[in-house]
Amino acid sequence: MATSRYITDTVFGVSTFYGTAHFTNIIRAAVASGELKTEQMLIRGRQRLDILAGQLFENSELWWILAATSDIGWGLQLPPGTILRVPRLDDVIDLLG
Repeated sequence: MATSRYITDTVFGVSTFYGTAHFTNIIRAAVASGELKTEQMLIRGRQRLDILAGQLFENSELWWILAATSDIGWGLQLPPGTILRVPRLDDVIDLLG
């Protein structure tokens, strides 16, 4: 089950809401400019962003990072054929920290 992005962040150490338009815009701009490097991942079957975030980042609450880097809206379910852009979590923490 996905958790809300409107909770206090423990990963980034800020006492504000994460996964909001502010952080999403920073991430999307960094991907577009090449400042934030990503690897592409082809989704072959139905997947959920929160499940993938749990596998890739060991924290399902960070699904919004995958949504932001991949320019996906806030839907958690991904259809087959979706190309997901996956950043290194340390790079995202540096960017937003």
